[in-house]
Amino acid sequence: MTDQSQPTALDLPMADPLPPETQKYFDICVEKLGFVPNVLKANAFDIAKLNAFTAMYNDLMLADSGLSKLEREMIAVVVSAINRCFYCLVAHGAAVRQLSGDPQLGEMLVMNYRVAPLDARQRAMLDFAAKMTTASAEIEEADRQGLRDAGFSDRDIWDIANVAGFFNMSNRVASATAMVPNPEYHSQCR
Repeated sequence: MTDQSQPTALDLPMADPLPPETQKYFDICVEKLGFVPNVLKANAFDIAKLNAFTAMYNDLMLADSGLSKLEREMIAVVVSAINRCFYCLVAHGAAVRQLSGDPQLGEMLVMNYRVAPLDARQRAMLDFAAKMTTASAEIEEADRQGLRDAGFSDRDIWDIANVAGFFNMSNRVASATAMVPNPEYHSQCR
């Protein structure tokens, strides 16, 4: 594990000083969360990379979608569980607990989403995200049709695929760099 004062095992210090717009973004994080997530600190050695990361994350996780914010966080947790990404399981497990108001659901999704009391729509969504994570080359029209049959539009399927794809990428980066979750996540919404 890395030193708690560094967000990763890599020696990539944050830009100093941070550009005013980046500092403002970090200040908003502190105001809303009480801290700056280490994933943002880790990317802040290169402001262009940080901006690209946050733009994609914010679009996928916060923009208008047929998927609720909770459903997007559920995908993040299931993908991260399969990939055993410590950082994302801790951070997004906390988000599931917060958004659902159900600490048990967060734990079930971290351990094994198949034991969680999910409706058919959520189960189809998470089955698709899991298959995308473990065997994406095997996805075929029947898998997409299964999502349609569960009530998802083609735009929703696009969003499911993109959220799952983003977390497959970010899980690998977080694991490869030994990204450390902020300690505050561990006790949130329990």
